[in-house]
Amino acid sequence: MFWFLFVIFRFVLRRDVGDLGIGDFLFVVIVADASQNAMSADAKTIADGVLLVSTLLVWNLLFDYLSYRIPVIRRFTEASTMMLVKGGKIQWHNVRREWITKEELMAKLREEGVSDLADVKEMRLESDGQISVIRISS
Repeated sequence: MFWFLFVIFRFVLRRDVGDLGIGDFLFVVIVADASQNAMSADAKTIADGVLLVSTLLVWNLLFDYLSYRIPVIRRFTEASTMMLVKGGKIQWHNVRREWITKEELMAKLREEGVSDLADVKEMRLESDGQISVIRISS
């Protein structure tokens, strides 16, 4: 069972840790639970565990494929970006909705080498949870 899972995570699901979305995280948790049953002493057969994990893998790949090919499904399965700062002005509604403090926002700007909010064209919370900053051209 270990080697089967190793092959799946190493060669089939080739994503970086930073690219792990909510669907991928859910897949990992469910696979962990499903494979645990196949690896325990009271398991009937390893084939049952392999079949269950394979079924989960097919569903995960199907959702990934459909999300890639069909924009309507992508909007459902992936979070959209959110504007946090536009034209040097904090978008308070969005910042509050994501529970981001002004101090956290300013700390991120400093990490990006921006000392003044007025130098920011836009700042977005990306779908993967990262924050991107676009400076106003000088």
